[in-house]
Amino acid sequence: MAKRSQFSNIDEYGFERADDFDYETYEDFMSSYLRVLAKRSKKWTELMARKSAVRRSLTTKRYIRKGIPKEHRGLVWMAVSGAEKARQAQPNLYLERLRSASDVHEDILSCIRTDLPRTFPDNVHYKATALAYSQTGQLQLQDRTQPRQLYNVLVAFASDNHDIGYCQGMNYIAGLLLIATGEEETAFWLLKTLIDRSLPGYYNKRMTGIIRDIDVLGELVRLKFPEVHRHVESLNLSWAVITTKWFVCLFAEVLPVETVFRVWDCLFYEGAKILFRVALTLVGMHIDALLRCEDLAALITCFKAVTQDALVTDCHAFLQSIFKVPGSLKNTTISRLRSECAERNKKPQK
Repeated sequence: MAKRSQFSNIDEYGFERADDFDYETYEDFMSSYLRVLAKRSKKWTELMARKSAVRRSLTTKRYIRKGIPKEHRGLVWMAVSGAEKARQAQPNLYLERLRSASDVHEDILSCIRTDLPRTFPDNVHYKATALAYSQTGQLQLQDRTQPRQLYNVLVAFASDNHDIGYCQGMNYIAGLLLIATGEEETAFWLLKTLIDRSLPGYYNKRMTGIIRDIDVLGELVRLKFPEVHRHVESLNLSWAVITTKWFVCLFAEVLPVETVFRVWDCLFYEGAKILFRVALTLVGMHIDALLRCEDLAALITCFKAVTQDALVTDCHAFLQSIFKVPGSLKNTTISRLRSECAERNKKPQK
């Protein structure tokens, strides 16, 4: 008889585990990770007791790379990203944008309503909305539920930023921000900070920032893992096919949720460079498997598999790897490649 797992089929964030979830590997990981979590929680409690507020510093950066405890994530993300400072400068902005939701174009509201039932249907906080929509075709949003909060956050953002309004992928980001923080105003400010400051151009209508950064990633793979780059090119696989979802959702719906939150811990402090580090590590840790792929279909399947294997389930080891596997990754290099790729994308295709 198979050993019964001590873990529920629903994780701590409300996500249902798949029928083929590898409980044995997960238990091996958690046996050590729980000790890490306890140690980090103690360290963070001591750090926050010594300071009146969390500030950007080498100590804070080091602590963040080792993981922010669940109970402190919202506060720390707000502090180190600049979102808290922005909120203090405009303390009534969120409620004002909600009140002016009537200014949001109906086409944008329709897109948001369409995407809400598609957002994390495997999560207990969102499942009822998805199920009701599939049965009735009607979107039912009860007050004080996360689907209603998600709708509010997305509509408030659209009201605040008419140039962007709403783009697909934002629902997953805002949805995870709500799960992580439990507060819709906090989720709004974090979403606004990511889109307006950390990832400019990612969520405009043409996704120019994402298209550019996918090209940058291709160039970084060529520089750091040339054999993989040659192999991908030889099989005529576009980096956009592999990685568009990685960049659009910031690895939500791609990596295991705890790993996503650990990536976002660093993203809020260090910016978009972290996305390149994660992507390069996924490539660099699986070079042999990728090179063994003999055709396009096998290569695509392999790229999907690398985002769900035991190496990424062990989020603590994986986050340590993203600062080792890619090696040096200078901001000057990324800026140069971004300029070159953006210029190349402006040229008309022959």
